[in-house]
Amino acid sequence: MIIPMQQVVIAMRTRESERVITALQDAGVLHLKPITEGPLNTGSLAGQDAASRREDERLLARAESTIAELGAYRPAPAGLPAESEWAAVVEAAAAPVTALARERQDLQADLDVERSYGDAIRALARMVGGLDRSRRVALVPFVLAPTDDAATLDAALRETLAERYTLATETVGNNRVGVIATLRGDRDAARAALSKARLGELRLPGRFDSLPLGDAAREMDQIRQTGDRRLQALNGQRDGLTAQHAPVLYAVRDALKDRVAIHDVRAVSARGKYSMVMQGYVPQDRVPALQGALGAFGDAVSFELHAVDEHHDHAVPVTLKNSSYVEPFQKTVMGMMSLPKYGTFDPTWVVAWFFPFFFGIIMADIGYGLLFLALGMWLLGKARRGEGWNVPLLGSYLSPDTLRNLGFVTNVMAAWTIVWGFLTGEFFGTLLEHMHVFYMNNELLNSLWGWTGVHFGGAHGATEDAAHHGSGLIPIVFPRLDTENFANIALVFALLFGILQVLWGWAIRIQQGRKHGDSLHFWEGIAMFGGIAALILLAFISKAAQDFGALANFSDPRVWLMILGFLTFIVGYLRVIGKLPLLPVELMSQGGSVVSYARIFAVGLVSAILAKLCTDLGWAMYEQIGVLGIILGVVIGALLHVFVLALTLIGHVLQPIRLHMVEFLNPTGFNNESSPAYNPLRRLSPAQSAGQVK
Repeated sequence: MIIPMQQVVIAMRTRESERVITALQDAGVLHLKPITEGPLNTGSLAGQDAASRREDERLLARAESTIAELGAYRPAPAGLPAESEWAAVVEAAAAPVTALARERQDLQADLDVERSYGDAIRALARMVGGLDRSRRVALVPFVLAPTDDAATLDAALRETLAERYTLATETVGNNRVGVIATLRGDRDAARAALSKARLGELRLPGRFDSLPLGDAAREMDQIRQTGDRRLQALNGQRDGLTAQHAPVLYAVRDALKDRVAIHDVRAVSARGKYSMVMQGYVPQDRVPALQGALGAFGDAVSFELHAVDEHHDHAVPVTLKNSSYVEPFQKTVMGMMSLPKYGTFDPTWVVAWFFPFFFGIIMADIGYGLLFLALGMWLLGKARRGEGWNVPLLGSYLSPDTLRNLGFVTNVMAAWTIVWGFLTGEFFGTLLEHMHVFYMNNELLNSLWGWTGVHFGGAHGATEDAAHHGSGLIPIVFPRLDTENFANIALVFALLFGILQVLWGWAIRIQQGRKHGDSLHFWEGIAMFGGIAALILLAFISKAAQDFGALANFSDPRVWLMILGFLTFIVGYLRVIGKLPLLPVELMSQGGSVVSYARIFAVGLVSAILAKLCTDLGWAMYEQIGVLGIILGVVIGALLHVFVLALTLIGHVLQPIRLHMVEFLNPTGFNNESSPAYNPLRRLSPAQSAGQVK
């Protein structure tokens, strides 16, 4: 649900502005809106205010760069020193940290050079002996790839230098290194011959470029022997500096951010010599907090609240408030989408209910559901212990709060997967069907689905063994693997969700168009709702284009509803034809959106068939080999299941998300417009430090 907003205008004396802004930071409810025009000054600060801002921003940048060089996560909070000591605190940490960071960077660069060139330089140093110190001889080192031919280089050198050179090569790893020795006056000619042979001179990076080969080799030997120990020692020094400076550095950094925020507020407010005015938004349920913060100033501050005009106000921020069940989906699945425009429809609760439900239909396997449940419980366990998770595959860190939400969402997905697994009778494919836990009860299936015209009987179902269809503990009620009998039923079942959500999306378009007085979108919604409903009825009446004669059966009320739907489309289209002339094309596209929900059936069936093949292969090993086959079957089946799950999981998650983001939300207009997120002015440093800010 989108929380209603109140717009607020606040006027104050300039000399009170810093105290008022500090009080608003403590309240943490006001989302500022810049004032861009009016009789008072707006925009960049000037004079002493500008100088104060520059100094605070300089010190803040120094603190943040020092924290970055320390590479520290936020430690336990520390007390904030007096404001007069902030600069000294930052510099006391920055000077040794910057020097240490430079030393670590230089050492790391040396280690990288040694790992890349060390073996080659040592080989070259052995080859040249002491010639690298000769005043008359010039050395030109180079590298030969496995496909390069030294004979080509030798021919180019002979053509250029005749007998005035020596060429030597040595294998190092997968490549060869070589060196040309010639007179100093012929160095450029040797380099030209090297280029003619499509080879390049070996040049070392950084400080090693100017060293003779022997000296470079000795330096690299020293780096190889002591570099890792020196780096470990420097990391230990950094850890010591982190423990010493990070707590107070974070405290000062937060206080400086609060100070810079005060300057930012002044910059987006209207300022005069004696007064200042700011404006913004506050959620309706947080108005008392704003009133409490400003009421303490009495007559020194005036403010006025009024409801937001959602039809004309632009850039109204959005904040959502949902139930404890929906909120984790708001922070995970909906986090991949933009926020809804203020005053429109919040689809979070729809996604929260239908996304895991669709995922469960697609996966529909008790075994896979238990794996997801184990993952969800593991995530929740880490969150309860206050632990985060570094995810190497994503290269990101997930906080405990994020893990808590992900764990909850994963468990809901797991629950629906298990529920649908019982309905389809799948446990890692057909494992429990092989074990006679699940079975096909044709009489039950005919009583459940016989009204569709399908008759279950004979050797159908998930296995070829007819015995599996007559005995077991739990009957299968949604036999999607029985493609001969059940494919059409499962397909139509999936399409019903498309009918529901696509028509629902256009109904929301109608409601929003009427709410906002938008006749274009209102009549567009009317036309599309009627047209899509008519196309759906057309498909059902004609039995998917197999019996067009049924369309002339006017005793069927569905025919009259279909005609009414097409008439509704024509009326709506005539109202918007000037601005939306291609609406009939869009109607055909929306018919395709309904069909897109067949993915729920198709992707799920592919997953089930792959799981069945994995289990059947393992079971066949058991039946053919016996006891040894049990071990081989379990190992092979488990490996194949892991491979199939890893291969298909991302698609199984993305398909339900796509159906919501595109097929459902496009008709509502959700993807056309968005609003900024509610981002209130907040204090980062402890409130008790407010008295130190002057």
